[in-house]
Amino acid sequence: MLQRGAALATGGVLSGAASSGLSGRGRFQIGACDWSLGLRGKPGALALAREVGLDGVQVSMGSVEEDLPLRQPRVQHAYRDAAAAAGVRVGGVALDVLNQVPYKSDPRTERWVSDSIDVARALGVGVVLLAFFERGDLRNDQPGQAEVVRRLRRVAPKAEASGVILGIESWLSGADHLRLLDAVGSPRVQVYYDVANSTQMGYDITSEIRAIGGARLCEVHAKENGALLGQGRIDFAGVRRALDDIGYAGWLQIEGAVPKGQPILESYRENARVMRGHFS
Repeated sequence: MLQRGAALATGGVLSGAASSGLSGRGRFQIGACDWSLGLRGKPGALALAREVGLDGVQVSMGSVEEDLPLRQPRVQHAYRDAAAAAGVRVGGVALDVLNQVPYKSDPRTERWVSDSIDVARALGVGVVLLAFFERGDLRNDQPGQAEVVRRLRRVAPKAEASGVILGIESWLSGADHLRLLDAVGSPRVQVYYDVANSTQMGYDITSEIRAIGGARLCEVHAKENGALLGQGRIDFAGVRRALDDIGYAGWLQIEGAVPKGQPILESYRENARVMRGHFS
């Protein structure tokens, strides 16, 4: 424990999130996805985050129909103003649209990923979430994985020059994620780890977190499906121990975790309380 503490203090063991500028602001920041707060793509999510006791919000780049509005400077300005007014932060940017418009096949997405790096810089964000679910699923799709690797190789130099991490979240196992990262070969392409998705797939989440390691795990979705945090399948005390072991410092973004029929506001107050208990 003393050795790990010394390493954290001197920067010897830091996660990707910490190395992108989050260190020195408290080891953990607790946020939530704007879509889980019922305010996808709306600056009002920042005020709600303050109301329920969060440090910030992971914000969506928006829909195809609206041409991913977070790319517009005036929309970015509205988010910065909303964050300042609420006293919280824009804690992350997400290209969740890639679930419906796959990065592995649609040519438009290359521009979107490149633009998301500029958006992250404009909002002072260190990590962009790239989602690979639904139509973007990479499981049992070697050609799709190969194309994702090719595209990430092309955009990785921009991410490296900008100091922004592109985080891959998918149904793949930790080992398969690492193989994909090895193929890309950039320190700014990392794993965005979702504890509930990985549990649903039957993976041992604490072993995977330790195997991925602090240099390649950029951020975490603290999630339950259909239950409040602490009342479902995820052992958050075990997750905390695993994150301690890899020296993770950065955002923990709450996703889902609203029981059926329960109000979002009360659910997220409780979720925030549970997360503070484990990650204060």
